[in-house]
Amino acid sequence: MVIAAMAVLGPVGCSTKKEQEQKEVVSKEPLSIIFMIGDGMGVPQVSSAYYFGDSLPNFSRFKQIGFHQTSATDYTITDSAAGATAFSTGEKTYKRAIGVSSDSLPKETILEQLKEQGYQTGLISLTTITHATPASFYAHVTDRDMHEEIAAQLIDAEVDFFAGGGKKFFRQREDGKDLFAELLSKNYHLDTLGLSKPEIGKRNAYVLADDGIPSKVEGRGDYLSEATKMALDYLDKKDAPFFMMVEGSYIDWGGHAKDAEMMISEVLDFDKTLGVVLDYVKANPNTLLVVTADHETGGVSIGKHYQMDESTGEKKEVPEKVSVYFNTDQHSGELIPVFANGQGAENFQGIYENNEIYHKMLKAINQTK
Repeated sequence: MVIAAMAVLGPVGCSTKKEQEQKEVVSKEPLSIIFMIGDGMGVPQVSSAYYFGDSLPNFSRFKQIGFHQTSATDYTITDSAAGATAFSTGEKTYKRAIGVSSDSLPKETILEQLKEQGYQTGLISLTTITHATPASFYAHVTDRDMHEEIAAQLIDAEVDFFAGGGKKFFRQREDGKDLFAELLSKNYHLDTLGLSKPEIGKRNAYVLADDGIPSKVEGRGDYLSEATKMALDYLDKKDAPFFMMVEGSYIDWGGHAKDAEMMISEVLDFDKTLGVVLDYVKANPNTLLVVTADHETGGVSIGKHYQMDESTGEKKEVPEKVSVYFNTDQHSGELIPVFANGQGAENFQGIYENNEIYHKMLKAINQTK
């Protein structure tokens, strides 16, 4: 019986030892981080993917989930600039601030900090690449509307891969500068027409619209998932870890417009992109994926669906359907969900302030050193 027990335990012990060795090998490699921001995406927006999608949302693939509190230093209800700056610098700041502290002093961002440590960097947005959320990871200005100054700082930031809109801030400037020429002088592969294949020996810039990229209801197609996959393929070929931020920008815009179709389509597109990234993390276990939002927009709720009964003329509930309701066309103060997957995902459980996400990402990196 003892021999039989040893025979049973032997393989289990070997398996455990092998798993531990694999874990140690993974932990010795520098950790890559993918940070996804669904601008304006609260729990109701995430919920919409479960009612209006054709399949089980990729959000269901997460086991580690938390919540963050969104307030800025001067307003309880934040904006994207202060929210993203809290993520990028680890410090709360005032509304409209980009990469600066509450007293307007520049603060090093996680993208800049990791770049100094040899990381590759990437930014993808649906808005102009100078918009509040992406700008908060590389620029330092006192107000989010300083787009021309933000664009100039992007040149100096030397981000390895970025994609978004905003041509007018690069070539139709008040100072007459041609920032596209400056990008080319810094060894960028530049495309202003489409997502052409990245060049491995160069940095890559895609500035594809004068203002923002079109929304899904305007016919955008699969830009977000395609740009994200392209960036991952490019960064994965480099002999260095990477930090990449991906923004699903127009969930927020759907809330501001009180447009349920726009909001739902943007959430579903974000979820599709989420699937691309989760597949990457599964194939590359020394990666951390963090998914959240800067704030909720629209005061959205998912409630009963009614339609008029033609025979009686009365409003009647349709049991198998739901509707999206908006309480406001502005941001709300809801707690925001945080989904994490990969190395260090366990750090993101609980309820905490938005600036803690920065510190949790760095903690995950330090845990693998």
